Amino acid sequence: MQVYTSYSMPITIKLFASLRKDRFDEDTRVYTSGITGRRIVQDIGIPEKEIRLVFVNGRHASLEDLLADGDTLALFPPIGGG
Repeated sequence: MQVYTSYSMPITIKLFASLRKDRFDEDTRVYTSGITGRRIVQDIGIPEKEIRLVFVNGRHASLEDLLADGDTLALFPPIGGG
């Protein structure tokens, strides 16, 4: 029989461009193991439709990816340019 335990782990969250409005630029929060980017986005209160790019530790990721102790989650909105 396998026993799964959860533990607390710090995750650094970085928001960019319009996602920072009325929120924060960077914050470190403690979550339990097994947390996904999607759950953190819900916790922060950002509608998923406002997020275009997700990076974990500088690498392209999905909101479904599990985060590990000490990871950095970076969230970007759609960015226009010309």
